[in-house]
Amino acid sequence: MPLGAAHRLAPEALFLDPDLVADAAALKAALDRLAGFSPGVAAETDPTGPGFGRVEVQLDGLERLWGAEPLMVGRITEALGAILPGPPSAGIAGTRFAAAAAASLAGKASGAVALRIVESGDEAAFLASLAAAMLSRDPEVRARLDRFGLRIIGQVAELPRSALVARFGPAGEILHGRARGEETDPFRPYRAPERMAMGLPIDPPVADVEGLRFILHRLTSAFGDQLEARGAATARARLTLELDRSFSVGDVPPSMTIDQPLPEPTSEGLAIERLLIARLETAPPRAPVARLNLELGEVAPAAGTQLALFTPQTGRTGRLGWQLARLGLRFGEDRVGAMELVDPEAALPEARWTWRRGSGSAAALKGRRGSAP
Repeated sequence: MPLGAAHRLAPEALFLDPDLVADAAALKAALDRLAGFSPGVAAETDPTGPGFGRVEVQLDGLERLWGAEPLMVGRITEALGAILPGPPSAGIAGTRFAAAAAASLAGKASGAVALRIVESGDEAAFLASLAAAMLSRDPEVRARLDRFGLRIIGQVAELPRSALVARFGPAGEILHGRARGEETDPFRPYRAPERMAMGLPIDPPVADVEGLRFILHRLTSAFGDQLEARGAATARARLTLELDRSFSVGDVPPSMTIDQPLPEPTSEGLAIERLLIARLETAPPRAPVARLNLELGEVAPAAGTQLALFTPQTGRTGRLGWQLARLGLRFGEDRVGAMELVDPEAALPEARWTWRRGSGSAAALKGRRGSAP
């Protein structure tokens, strides 16, 4: 809307210059936060686009992680509270268009969370009484719907599909499908930065490693479920412990960070937990832990593995790499290494292989044909 027209409609309003960079940054931060809830997140990231500000989140199959859908929406709203300038309105439906329409009407609902739920199969009945202009963002299409006397979506749904295609072309098929509660738009998920983070407070603070194992198990299990749902794997884990220095003696830092590269990308939370616990047993925290934060980096689609036909040999090299990593943490990285073949055809036997020291990191294990502790 032109600024002059807006000022005439609301002369008492305060008009601010648009900050497209700040708007884009706020949406990006919201998408990053939402990626921790669902692997399927989509949004228009261009601040000048007509759909900017609307975010779509796939909730199917996530009840085991976050609870029922209304509870999930409440948690998402709480997570976005510090990022967005105001509370979001939410809508749940079986199609993208019906969910967007439900979200636009959710602000009129009562309750702490503005949420409108449309049961699966009731999309057409829900949309029937809404304005037909909601079916398209194109001003010309909206004007033609008005000229034809199609004021509400139910009138569009009653028309034959062929009649709408004849009048509107390919857009007519989309209008008819949306009006009848059908899915017409492909879902193109937003590719969030490959990073996952989660934290849990500990009250009262825990001083022993065995107590931390229980908290860490919850985090790694949740991450394992998310990685498996995404078909992804992580190659690095960063564990940060916030220490309670109330009764500590001496110069104790406020936090302790463990940056652990993994022998190979994995989605198994238990494997990540064991490596981190081994690091904590080697160097336990110097004060009780009040909060535990876990971040997974270098997250990428998991590579497929060819299964053996007769013998269970899948992942043998990977298991060896994890064992070398754990041995290195227990006895020292300088005491554990791997033998790597360099030139099997060399004349001198000692020139055919080399000894690579290390705890079995991904770089050290890549391309190795034989290894020994």
